[in-house]
Amino acid sequence: MMCLESDGAGSSGHCMALAAEDDRLETLSGRMNHVTTPLDTKSPDTDSATSTPTVPKKQPSLRRARVAAAGILSVGNVLNYLDRYTVAGVLLDIQQHFGVKDSGAGLLQTVFICSFMVAAPIFGYLGDRFNRKVILSCGIFFWSIVTFSSSFIPKQYFWLLVLTRGLVGIGEASYSTIAPTIIGDLFTRNSRTTMLSVFYFAIPLGSGLGYITGSSVKQVAGDWRWALRVSPVLGIITGTLLLIFVPTAKRGHTDQLKARTSWVKDMRELIRNRSYVFSSLATSTVSFATGALGMWIPLYLYRAQVVQKTVEPCKFGPCSTKDSLIFGAITCITGFLGVILGAGATKWCRLKTQRADPLVCAVGMLGSAIFICLVFVAAKSSSIAAYICIFAGETLLFSNWAITADMLMYVVIPTRRATAVALQSFTSHLLGDAGSPYLIGFISDLIQQSTTESPLWEFLSLGYALMLCPFVVVLGGMFFLATALFFLEDRANAEQHESCSDPFTAGSCSDSEEASIL
Repeated sequence: MMCLESDGAGSSGHCMALAAEDDRLETLSGRMNHVTTPLDTKSPDTDSATSTPTVPKKQPSLRRARVAAAGILSVGNVLNYLDRYTVAGVLLDIQQHFGVKDSGAGLLQTVFICSFMVAAPIFGYLGDRFNRKVILSCGIFFWSIVTFSSSFIPKQYFWLLVLTRGLVGIGEASYSTIAPTIIGDLFTRNSRTTMLSVFYFAIPLGSGLGYITGSSVKQVAGDWRWALRVSPVLGIITGTLLLIFVPTAKRGHTDQLKARTSWVKDMRELIRNRSYVFSSLATSTVSFATGALGMWIPLYLYRAQVVQKTVEPCKFGPCSTKDSLIFGAITCITGFLGVILGAGATKWCRLKTQRADPLVCAVGMLGSAIFICLVFVAAKSSSIAAYICIFAGETLLFSNWAITADMLMYVVIPTRRATAVALQSFTSHLLGDAGSPYLIGFISDLIQQSTTESPLWEFLSLGYALMLCPFVVVLGGMFFLATALFFLEDRANAEQHESCSDPFTAGSCSDSEEASIL
């Protein structure tokens, strides 16, 4: 095995190897035998035939430290999405309080996403070059303070609420861009797939808890503003834990690269990476659908029940929270099932084909589109049937989140990953949920203006606008199929670049191959 150094002391460790394969700990750059600190260690350099019986005692602490770090990062991701969808959980109350229509309500999410996607490439650049956990913590502290402040905005200043949502988007952009790359550097292969699955399970879990927290806190406190004061407190605590317990993980083989490429070079290479481009376009369609459905489905189902005369129209707050609670619970459960289904299906399909990752995503997207269409058919007569269709559609839609992140780790070299995540985030939001909530609200208002004002047309107009989502999801399935065509070639190129950047294997690379990574 290779020799280790301690980052804190700078001293050289002992070169060791274990007789049993199961006793070795995999890292992104190799296997680790001897550990001088529980968190910061460099990748091994050489193999040794010497066996030391005391090494296994130190390895479990290293594993636990890395799993704990991934757990803290995942909790932070939960809070990011909890804060994002708390507003959707009390959307009807916000409309009543500020007196805004569907398009105005949709603007809250659109402004949030627009600021998010503009900030993401900036944080991607910073994340590839500076201390990542400091950037993450500062981002959490920033959005926590802004969210808490937004709960005190008077009713005549709706524009100020819109502005604060934009500032929250900047804070959350730092987290979503950088956190996956730390996990990618702490784990490898199937263990990385598992940990990224946990991290991305936080998206539906946090989203669902956002609906539940918003509606429940409002119901208990009797005021929707209190819903915006929960996530900031939890955010401050999580940011502090992140600073203390998350290690400063090495960026793959960064310390072994002969030269760091420029940002322009990184962007040019990412655009030439066809697997990356098509998977980013597919991710954009997922963002479009989840952004629109997450913002409007609870209100759509409420209007469906008004038409069915099972509930009374809400003229003055506080309004019913039942649909937000049910949709939030469904989102949490389907997120858990979707991540498990996606990760399990991918591991099984990898035994059959090396293109398993994009193919599993494509099947999930196409199946999801069918059930999303059925939601609008079932909602006219039965809310229960609509919820069943939502359950199936969301499970399939959520199955590709962790897989898409894992694909990016395979086809992009380590020193470009934060930039790649940032660019993918920017693209997916620009083409996806940056405009979809507002677009759905705008189409709904447009249809209502051409018809008579009634609860029936409020329901139908929103349903017709939301019918755009399943067609976009089908398009995403096509993009994943296109990704499958180039996945193996791009993965091999990334592996070759990593190999050529390693001084112990670079001798086997041709001059042209070595030049391509500089």
